[in-house]
Amino acid sequence: MPPNQPRKAVWGWALYDWANSAFATTVMAGFFPVFFKQFWSVGVDVNISTARLGFGNALAGLTVAACAPVLGAIADRGGTRKHFLATFTLIGVAATATFFVLPQGQWVGAILCYSSGLIGFSGAMIFYDALLPIIAPRESLDRISALGYAAGYLGGGLLFLINVIMTLRPHWFGLADGAAAVRWSFLTVALWWGGFSLATFRWVPEPPAPFSSSAGKTVTLAWRQLLTTLRHARDRKPVFLFLIAYWFYIDGVDTIIRMAVDYGLSLGFATADLITALLLVQFVGFPAALLFGRLGQQWGVKRSLFLALGVYMLITIWGAFMRHRWEFYGIALAVALVQGGIQALSRSYFARLIPEGRSAEFFGLYNMLGKFAAIIGPALMGAVGLAARHFLLGQYPSPETAAWVADLATRASIASVLVLFFIGAVLLYHVEEEPAGGRRDKVL
Repeated sequence: MPPNQPRKAVWGWALYDWANSAFATTVMAGFFPVFFKQFWSVGVDVNISTARLGFGNALAGLTVAACAPVLGAIADRGGTRKHFLATFTLIGVAATATFFVLPQGQWVGAILCYSSGLIGFSGAMIFYDALLPIIAPRESLDRISALGYAAGYLGGGLLFLINVIMTLRPHWFGLADGAAAVRWSFLTVALWWGGFSLATFRWVPEPPAPFSSSAGKTVTLAWRQLLTTLRHARDRKPVFLFLIAYWFYIDGVDTIIRMAVDYGLSLGFATADLITALLLVQFVGFPAALLFGRLGQQWGVKRSLFLALGVYMLITIWGAFMRHRWEFYGIALAVALVQGGIQALSRSYFARLIPEGRSAEFFGLYNMLGKFAAIIGPALMGAVGLAARHFLLGQYPSPETAAWVADLATRASIASVLVLFFIGAVLLYHVEEEPAGGRRDKVL
């Protein structure tokens, strides 16, 4: 890499988080759950619409999880991380832009577009994460990983703020109403994501391919390498335990990100309050992610992860019992303080464990477990809510108790997430502080 390249490469890498976080904020966490419930799934019972959204998240997670490790291995062998990053970015951008033309009541089309957008978003993250060990020196992994998440909070938050203003004051932008503003907001996300990603493709270097082979042979070798990866992960106890722990606790994190607004709507909170709380998360999360990066360096990554997990457990319990609007803001503030930290430190900790030259392959496995977790979490939340509703309606069939039943079933659904944080914390406790041998092996 040329002497003047590293700083530019780091900023180019971080700008991808700035770009794609618009999807995570405006679409995934913000407007899509609201618009899906009130526009594309209008008139449907809240528990049913929540289940539809949860299963849509699960569909996307299953697709990415099934492809992630092999795609990562192919990218490592072919030196094509950036090519795959661009391909998944294009899928996500196109799916997001399609929201603009979907008519009211088309919940199936909305779920399919949403799932496609999630596939693009999640698939791209495999190759984005895999570029971290390439552009970051080992001693700077925590700081640069946190920089990416901080840039994501700021970039995603800025566009989200603009989109919120569009929906609150649509006439300022020459739009007929809030519904039109939301649809235009989805289009701005597509433009933001695609436009700022160009800096990543231009500034971040792609190391030369360590192997040269035909496409068919590359796929065959990728499958063999995946089996080797699984065997190595199993043989390295710190890697194996960390991956399983991550599988569980990141499930809880992703579920809260994707389902929080839907949950608040189901409890009857006003849309404006939910959106304002999300803005709070973005702008508090920006400095909090940077501070967590420093905390990981000074206090230790593992202890910092335990701190974040403890906060998430309290958040989940509080969420299951909250009744007032101010409580939702309090929970949003607590999430903002730890969300970026737990994501950034998990990524940098794993980057220390993996062999050099096989980052996409191992991050494919890392992201596969994360996306399998994203299958379980939203699906668990939706299934628990439906099961609780069915059970309670059988016990209390009176129309007078219908609202109470729906409320209790909704609270049971969020409470189910607590078990994921608990299992993840127990497994993380048994992960050695440093990888065995204290070094990363190079690929042979």
